[in-house]
Formats: sequence, structure tokens, C-alpha cells
Amino acid sequence: MDNKDLVPMTIDFDKARDEEGKINESWWLTFGAILRWIMPSLYKGSVFPLQVRGSQADVSSFANVLSKEKKYLQSWKDLGLDDPTTYRNKSKLNGAIGKFERVTGLRWPFSR
Repeated sequence: MDNKDLVPMTIDFDKARDEEGKINESWWLTFGAILRWIMPSLYKGSVFPLQVRGSQADVSSFANVLSKEKKYLQSWKDLGLDDPTTYRNKSKLNGAIGKFERVTGLRWPFSR
């Protein structure tokens, strides 16, 4: 099966919270499952069908943290944990995670 034949997975940040503003538990489980699928594909440079919905800030912060996560993991693999570039990428990732958590109200499940 080719990647273009796969049905896109959808992350909808608007459905993350219930009417009372609490995190929807089933949404959280789906979010975690999708991220577990995305991360190896992203790291390998694979294309994956994904739709992300929500406010512009939600979507932007999500894309930013994924990008920073990939850069950090790549520098860790290529240069090692003690390299200054890896430290800088980890710092940028932590900043992106903080912004994602502030914007969405959700905790980033990786790195921190």
C-alpha cells in the first residue's frame, strides 16, 4: 500500500475539551496514539497523511513543536547529547513545548 492510499488521521484541537473546558479523555488517548505514529515517520522523513484542525494558534504551535522535536532528535542522533548544537536544539524544543502547552492547554507528551 502506498502512503497516498492511507486515510488521513485527524487531530482536532477544538474537540480536545468538553463543555466544561476539561480535557476529553478519549481525545487525549487518540492524540497520543497519533503522535506515536507520527514521530517515527517524521524522524525517517516519511510522508504521512495528517489533518490538523483548531485555531490558527493551536495548529501553528503544534507544527512548530513537531519541527523542533525533529531537529532535536536529528542533532542528538548525528552529533550526540554533548554537542552544543544539540543543547541549542533542546532549548528551542523546550521553548516550543512551553508555547504549545500555553496555547492549547495540553501537555506535550514527549521530551521535557
